[in-house]
Amino acid sequence: MEITGWMKIEEVIRLYPETIRVFDRYGVACVDCCAAEVDTIERGAKVHGIDPDGFVRDLNACLAARN
Repeated sequence: MEITGWMKIEEVIRLYPETIRVFDRYGVACVDCCAAEVDTIERGAKVHGIDPDGFVRDLNACLAARN
């Protein structure tokens, strides 16, 4: 499965806990945030001033590296 910008942050973290290091690297502390249940990756990136496309690329690169 590929991570998309429309996925909920909580869903990504639950399905792919290894992505937490990408969230941490970007300074996005969504792991403990209640907004993670409703915010998408794209929305979370924008709120934190991060390029959503680059963020999604890095999240997917993290998944690819595990294989």
